[in-house]
Amino acid sequence: MMRVGVIPRDRDVPVRAEIALGVALSACVLLCSIAVPRVSAADYPAKPIRVIVPYAAGGGTDTAARIVGQKLSEKWNQTVVVDNRPGAAGIIGSDIVAKAAPDGHTLLVAAGAHAINPSLYAKLPFNVHKNF
Repeated sequence: MMRVGVIPRDRDVPVRAEIALGVALSACVLLCSIAVPRVSAADYPAKPIRVIVPYAAGGGTDTAARIVGQKLSEKWNQTVVVDNRPGAAGIIGSDIVAKAAPDGHTLLVAAGAHAINPSLYAKLPFNVHKNF
């Protein structure tokens, strides 16, 4: 009998692969939602876009950010640079974005750690609710 709220998993697929796929899909959804224009601005983007990935290069999040970044670059006819800033459970990369100019040219690919960090760490160099 299956318990309510538990999704059965395929025993042939390793848990790491399922997690990597989940992270990649989350990153794609996040970046695609950013790509949808909320306000009509004819001159956006006015300069290259910087996408901060707070994880090491080569992982699922990085790969997804690079794929979406390539498509955004083609669509916007502007350079999109993926910048990996791993460490401290994503806090280093998140801090860079929090302190960047709020002009929409610096983006963050955030995962679960971004939402969980405020409950794990008493002091963060940014305020998740105010800076993002």
